[in-house]
Amino acid sequence: MRFRIKAMKAGEGVVSLAFDARDARDAQAQAVGQGYAVLSVRGASPFSLPGLGRRVRFPLLLFTQELLALLQSGISLVEALETLNEKESRAETRAVLRGLLDQLYEGRTLSASLQSQPDVFPDLYVATVRASERTGDLADSLIRYVVYQAQIDLVRKKLVSASIYPAILIAVGGLVTLFLLGYVVPRFAHVYEDMGSDLPFVSRLLMHWGQWIDTHGKLAVLLFVAGLVTFGWWVSLASTRAQLLRALRAIPAMGERVRVYQLTRFYRTLGMLLAGGISIVPAMGMVAGLLDPELRSRLDTAQRMIREGKTTSQAMEANALTTPVALRLLRVGERTGQMGDMMERIAVFHDEEMARWVEWFTKTFEPLLMAVIGVVIGGIVVLMYLPIFELAGSVQ
Repeated sequence: MRFRIKAMKAGEGVVSLAFDARDARDAQAQAVGQGYAVLSVRGASPFSLPGLGRRVRFPLLLFTQELLALLQSGISLVEALETLNEKESRAETRAVLRGLLDQLYEGRTLSASLQSQPDVFPDLYVATVRASERTGDLADSLIRYVVYQAQIDLVRKKLVSASIYPAILIAVGGLVTLFLLGYVVPRFAHVYEDMGSDLPFVSRLLMHWGQWIDTHGKLAVLLFVAGLVTFGWWVSLASTRAQLLRALRAIPAMGERVRVYQLTRFYRTLGMLLAGGISIVPAMGMVAGLLDPELRSRLDTAQRMIREGKTTSQAMEANALTTPVALRLLRVGERTGQMGDMMERIAVFHDEEMARWVEWFTKTFEPLLMAVIGVVIGGIVVLMYLPIFELAGSVQ
């Protein structure tokens, strides 16, 4: 069984660990054996539904915006964190801020303090702060991160907004279909049960289904709920998401859009790091997690080529990590020395292109989806009433 442990260690502060162990005591012993002082142990069930049993997420963007406002007003870093800690009412957030303050009191840098809580502060955030410590422009780095996160959230909101209406259509269509199959069809089955083989073959199949539901109603509900739980657990697996991504990429038109979307996030994040003073190869390593395994392996090859003396544009082009627009802008950035700005422009161009494509796709997909749902529901209704139509025809 897998266990999650909150622990402390000299030089690392409070960290979150995961162990495979027989029981909680065994997991605690493994952590102690590695030199950690265990604070808490809890089981991580592999069958938990997504979103259940998770602790409250630390509001990273809000924290950054508030910290930036205080720093720009002339307050020191420690005083700013103390102010945020004093006004915070949520215990989880206060614990995070208290951990940062404790480590700053001990003389550690802000980036080292952030790195001691990897569950809260991602590597990208830590790298941004670490780069600012070399140049002394923490406020500017935080501004770049806020702008970056706002742009990422804007793209995500566009995609979510475009998927809301199709999701509602699928949900309503599914509920209507379940109502017909689970309530209406069983009642029609009683009406037609004396007709036997006089029913059309497909109608007989539908009536048999209705009779089974009528007889085993509780079992059907139990199987349906179990199916939903299993599906939710299956979708929450990282391996499942990777398979779905590969399936999308196998669709000719969709695959290219998925690749461009990943590259857009990659270029935007890489541009932010370059603007913060981080060199190209370490920055590529920090943002490699934004790409799927196939593109990540190509990025590793591109990093090796850059170390060997190739230009960034040559390495990226050789490993199919560019688009025609991205390649030209990368070459401009190499000539002008403004690679960070050029990568941001690449991301902006492809964001606008993606927004136009999403709008076109939803306008095309929604009518098709409505047609499919209408055919399914209409087919069930016709199959239920088909014997009546045939009976009326024979009477005439």
